[in-house]
Amino acid sequence: MTELSQEQQTEFEAAAFRRLVGHLRERGDVQNIDLMNLAGFCRNCLSKWYGEAAGEAGVPLTKDQSREIIYGMPYDAWQSLHQTEATPVQKAAFETNKPKE
Repeated sequence: MTELSQEQQTEFEAAAFRRLVGHLRERGDVQNIDLMNLAGFCRNCLSKWYGEAAGEAGVPLTKDQSREIIYGMPYDAWQSLHQTEATPVQKAAFETNKPKE
């Protein structure tokens, strides 16, 4: 395996993260509950992790600010454009798969 410097690793991780966020922005049809049920995380998780990382670096972000960074728009606007009511099947799967935090 090629040895990466810490700077290169951070650069590549940031590029992969930007690509993931861009992909999720393009796929507004994919509901957060489906992401949670399949992968155990969703856009809200990413925004929470982003806000926590910023806070650890001494840059406080509100929940709304970090969500807007991930969603590419205010969360309320994203919900209006893309969020649908969860089906009973989705809700049941979430109850089975939801994080144990």
